[in-house]
Amino acid sequence: MIKNKTDEIIQSINTTEHMVNKQSRTASIERKSKETQILVEINLDQSGINDIKTPLPFFTHMLDTFACHSKIGLNIKATGDTEVDPHHLMEDVGIVLGQCIFKALGGLTGIQRAGCFSFPMDGSLAVIALDICGRSNLVWNVQLTSQAVGTLDPKLFKEFFKGLVDGLRSTIHVNLLYGDNDHHVIEAIFKSFARSLREAIAPLHDPLILSTKGIFDEE
Repeated sequence: MIKNKTDEIIQSINTTEHMVNKQSRTASIERKSKETQILVEINLDQSGINDIKTPLPFFTHMLDTFACHSKIGLNIKATGDTEVDPHHLMEDVGIVLGQCIFKALGGLTGIQRAGCFSFPMDGSLAVIALDICGRSNLVWNVQLTSQAVGTLDPKLFKEFFKGLVDGLRSTIHVNLLYGDNDHHVIEAIFKSFARSLREAIAPLHDPLILSTKGIFDEE
């Protein structure tokens, strides 16, 4: 009887410690290369005033949209050789953002792991399903034109998500059901991704591993 009570107390302490740790899920990563200079700071559980600066206005707007709808506190400072091609900057921001989210999680135990959300933007509808499982895979069922949105080739957003998938070590399926223009399509994708991520990173009440294998491929 005493042993059972002791086990209950220990389990309660472990669960409480787990929940406290999940309340301070923050991270910061800086990456510098010959092509880009990127700093990302993140707080997964405290949205607020986000500070996002890139030399690509529409990309900055989409990152700000992501921070708003994911309810994540996000600071990004990114510069690079955009006079050559915005590709380098967008891909590298994706990589570092994914790495920063993964680092802030502190491991893949004790989270919902998966999320799925469909988001409409006027005449466009995007659906994203994601699994933070330690394995990187991007499925991109999106048709975009080559007409610039702002100053950007809209097809570069696939490179952003490919970088993010690699950094976050996750599987993400991006599906566009239909769209009226590329601006609305991209915005629907970012909002859908934000809501899906919010679901996936939600803490569980217990530090469980949601895998029949009992482990995740985190290395």
